[in-house]
Amino acid sequence: MNMIRIVLKELVGMFVDDGSLALLALILIALVTAAVKLIAMPPLIGGFLLLVGCLAILLESARRAARDKAR
Repeated sequence: MNMIRIVLKELVGMFVDDGSLALLALILIALVTAAVKLIAMPPLIGGFLLLVGCLAILLESARRAARDKAR
């Protein structure tokens, strides 16, 4: 049973290294999806917002990791 727990933890760790990165990406996707579906935002603008938002989230995560590593 302990081995299964370790394997599952490693699998989750492969996909979710930084919890805030994953959470912010999910929130961004939900907000853009809601905007496209509910207020009829053009999908091209939604795609652009996803691109810019994901890049901003990734940049902030990289900055935070570099700052933590420097300490």
